[in-house]
Amino acid sequence: MNTPTHMLIGAALFARRDRPATTFAALAGGLVPDLAMLTLVEWSIRVQGVPARTVFTEFYLSDAWQRIFAVDHSFIVWGALFALTLLLRKPLAGAFAGAGLAHAAVDFFLHNEDARRQFWPLSDYVFRSPVSYWDPARYGQIVAPIEVALVLVLTLLLLWRQRRMWERGLILVAATIQILPIIVTGGFHGLHGVG
Repeated sequence: MNTPTHMLIGAALFARRDRPATTFAALAGGLVPDLAMLTLVEWSIRVQGVPARTVFTEFYLSDAWQRIFAVDHSFIVWGALFALTLLLRKPLAGAFAGAGLAHAAVDFFLHNEDARRQFWPLSDYVFRSPVSYWDPARYGQIVAPIEVALVLVLTLLLLWRQRRMWERGLILVAATIQILPIIVTGGFHGLHGVG
């Protein structure tokens, strides 16, 4: 799924109305698993001038990049961190770690050729889902509109649930980052960089 959707899922699952800082923590937890990828992609395209198609079809799938993604999408890493926050009763850190774990779990079911090593460091096994959130050859044309609907539903839920203006602002920023490119381009093709 696209990063803003992960952020909204994390907030929907782990942000608590009575602890407003958990909204920020959950949004951040939904973002962090993709932070290295976003940084590498932006650096390659904007600074080094590498075409987006090359970045997503070659660099993204390279062993070097996949080693980084193994760490930030590991069920072992996020699961251990989340368990530790529960053990120590740290709700703020729990919102962050829980959202990171949710991100990895959702990606488990929606990545095929771009799947990560979900069980690192215990195993280099990669589960390749038959469904992709972006690849039309793997139902991406079905998943993409479902993702947009999910973003809209989660945005409405979070705007209703989270009452502080700064929380609502963060939620709207995440939703806008996901929805605006679709409105501007008239389709889902630009969201993954290879369409």
